[in-house]
Amino acid sequence: MFKLTFILFLAFFYVLIVDPNLVKGQTPTHGLSLFEDLKYPSNFSHFDYVNLDAPKGGSVKYATVGSFDNLNPYILKGVSAAGTGLPFDTLLYSALDEPDSAYGLIASSVERASDNSWVKFKINKNARWHDGTKITTDDVIFSFNILKEKGHPNFAIMLSGIISADKLSDTEVIYRISDIDNRKLPLIIGGLPVLSKTFFSKNIFEKSTLTSPLGSGPYKIEEVDPGRSISFRRVKNYWAKDLPVNRGRYNFDEIIYDYYRDRDVMVEALKAGEYDFHEEYTSKTWSTAYDIRAVQDGWLKKEVIEDNTPSGVQAFFINTRREKFKNPELREALSLAFDFEWTNKNLFFGLYERMSSYFENSELASTGLPEGAELALLETYRGKVPDSVFLREFIPPKTDGSGNIRKNLRRAAGLLNGIGWNLVNGKRINSETGQLLEIEFLYFERTFERILGPYARNLEKLGIDVTLRLVDVTQYIRRLEEHDFDMTTRRFVQQLSPGAELVSYFNSMTANQKGTLNASGIMDPVVDELVSGVLRARNREELIVSARALDRVLLWGHYMVPQWFKGVHHIVYWDIFDRPKIKPKYAIGLDTWWIDRDKTDALSTYRSPRD
Repeated sequence: MFKLTFILFLAFFYVLIVDPNLVKGQTPTHGLSLFEDLKYPSNFSHFDYVNLDAPKGGSVKYATVGSFDNLNPYILKGVSAAGTGLPFDTLLYSALDEPDSAYGLIASSVERASDNSWVKFKINKNARWHDGTKITTDDVIFSFNILKEKGHPNFAIMLSGIISADKLSDTEVIYRISDIDNRKLPLIIGGLPVLSKTFFSKNIFEKSTLTSPLGSGPYKIEEVDPGRSISFRRVKNYWAKDLPVNRGRYNFDEIIYDYYRDRDVMVEALKAGEYDFHEEYTSKTWSTAYDIRAVQDGWLKKEVIEDNTPSGVQAFFINTRREKFKNPELREALSLAFDFEWTNKNLFFGLYERMSSYFENSELASTGLPEGAELALLETYRGKVPDSVFLREFIPPKTDGSGNIRKNLRRAAGLLNGIGWNLVNGKRINSETGQLLEIEFLYFERTFERILGPYARNLEKLGIDVTLRLVDVTQYIRRLEEHDFDMTTRRFVQQLSPGAELVSYFNSMTANQKGTLNASGIMDPVVDELVSGVLRARNREELIVSARALDRVLLWGHYMVPQWFKGVHHIVYWDIFDRPKIKPKYAIGLDTWWIDRDKTDALSTYRSPRD
């Protein structure tokens, strides 16, 4: 009897997992949205921010710093080349004028369980690889499995809440979700690259390669000069060129990325006409380097474009995996030594604001003191988080910009003395171990030395021994992946509605994982629970409350020294482009621009030698 009952239980359990019909699904639709209704109806023909009459043709050249040795951007090994995601399509494509929504690309329709326990995609019957063969459900399932098992570690983190991807028919794939509270998982699945099972059965996926992988997207790799340049050619018979998500986009026939050894050389190349478009991130360069005739004559354009996305996090990250950095008061002392106001005034020409949130430039940023639902949430952690979370708004240390920060340094010295790092003969020594407090700053761009130098001198006034370690890009990436640094500058982006990427940024399970984005090595059960709260949010209001609470706890943990942000894009480009009248709200929208042949001809005349 017991055996029969057990068998019946297993049968029921098997049906419960395998049969999606036991949990009612929503009506199959043309796209997905996290919380709200989709902006575009099922019969939409194109996005509002494109020009359907945009001409195709021409070549555009971009530039980047460093080198590359890999054409597979989805693995940890090697340094992948710029643009190598272009050849790969996804099941869904995210609109750039509404938050957290995506529409059918390889998938012609999508259906989600009412309880988020599964999501089902129907494959477009016209979907094709560049060699003309069909994209199959086997390719889609293979992609999920290989990315989760052998892709970059961040894929395993993002996809940990998904049980499996299974074939329902020749045209349908179902993903079974265990973490049903993570409402963003269906969108994450829809954004995964679809890879060719046939190609990677003959080529090792997890090995860096200079062999062009088979793709299905709007461009394919045309020419590779390892470490120096890569070019992509628009696929003329691209299977998805007339889908609503693609009309008016991908107008350049050729896209080229050239590599330079540093940003200064790269900027000089732009001014010499060696490439066409550049986003400028260095305030000094923006303010001083473009006072040239081409700009004055209007041929080289400087433009400021509004950025409506969260600014992300840019900071000096402190590696708390190292014993000397485990005390938050020591980390706070390091923050007190950074003089942002002097840096902004003297080095940045006043172009930046101080970062004071992990969700800067968004409604998710914490301000003032917690109240209402946010306070109620934080109260459940009272005694497990710093009291300052409840008592004070987090405001980074301020100065008067004169360069004299003796008041802040006195506060920093008091914190260090209080935790046993005493000043002995001008050096900061641990009273218990006799250890000298040493900090190595890891970086790969010389332009950053003008910022690191003054900060290092302030730290040295506290008796800290500081080393500035300049390495090449490849070594820099390797050392970050292996957590082999004391402090370094990093930047990571935030989404309009954060999802599983927060696990990679802040969760304990990623702290010691190779290649993780958890730069500081944060291991805090409260942070883990608050991250889960963001992922479980059932509506926008809950998301905001959870994100703000998480923000406060992270900020008062002093895991990083906040740097700066700006809510705009600074772009510089040669006047050969035209673009739609409407800019996508959440992007520059370069994939909607096109080459204006008359402007190109006029620029050639301008550049031609004069008698």
